[in-house]
Amino acid sequence: METIVELIDVTKVIKGRTIIDQISFKVNKGEVFGFLGPNGAGKTTTIRMIVGLMGITSGDIIIGGSSITSQFEDAVSHIGAIVENPEMYKFLTGYQNLVHYARMSKGISKEKIAKTVRLVGLSERINDKVKTYSLGMRQRLGLAQCLLHDPDVLILDEPTNGLDPAGIREIRDYVRLLAREKNMAVIVSSHLLSEMEMMCDRIGIIQDGRLIDVQLVQEFVQGTGAAYEFEVVPSEKALDLLAANYPNSKVKRSRNGITAELSKNEIPNVVTLFVDKGIRIFGIKEIAKTLEDRFLEVTSEKEAAARD
Repeated sequence: METIVELIDVTKVIKGRTIIDQISFKVNKGEVFGFLGPNGAGKTTTIRMIVGLMGITSGDIIIGGSSITSQFEDAVSHIGAIVENPEMYKFLTGYQNLVHYARMSKGISKEKIAKTVRLVGLSERINDKVKTYSLGMRQRLGLAQCLLHDPDVLILDEPTNGLDPAGIREIRDYVRLLAREKNMAVIVSSHLLSEMEMMCDRIGIIQDGRLIDVQLVQEFVQGTGAAYEFEVVPSEKALDLLAANYPNSKVKRSRNGITAELSKNEIPNVVTLFVDKGIRIFGIKEIAKTLEDRFLEVTSEKEAAARD
């Protein structure tokens, strides 16, 4: 896959404090890259540096082969972005807003504007004033604005903030469509991890200004092993047995009994162990991990390591 965005040891220091600490990663054409992290981890700061709204203390960002530090105009010409909320002239119509933004780039025709409006599904309301738009419609108009100049990279910072479930699904579908049909790289930052799991191909996790992991979503979610829930009585005895016999497995109480991270091949041995020790088994089921589960696991592990 062709790399379109590359961060190389990017660092940001503000008033002597290192906000971003030597972050490096690549984003390829045709993929949706999710940028995750707790509040204050440095997501928006990194995005602001990528789009040129904030300077870099050291390192570099290469976009479409151009450096953001030494070839700024060429680099940012590849980008369309919504950082936080799209800002529009509410007293103008959606179409008038797009015409205004089109004047900032060369070669954007009326036909191009109409095509972009159809792409984001605003044809029926494009001639209404923006002040009459719902939040979801303003988000779609913001997307149209970003896409007018056919960018290679689309950057969306919290694009589903304040949207209802239908609006969230619309934005997710548009993002996947753009990556698939336009071969566009999309970088998305969001705190809605369930949506990121459905939307993204890869994710990068940032914590305390450092990039701690970059993986394919499915590989990251699967982690080191599957989790199984055992509905057993007495659960306390079963918990102690598992902890003693499988010390490398994460074992904990659950609503219906206990859960443990085990391989599928270990399940028959666990059943035998429980039966031999007089533990009654009422059910065993595999628990599918979510991106949220793994995200919380990884970030809590890093926090614990930092305290140690």
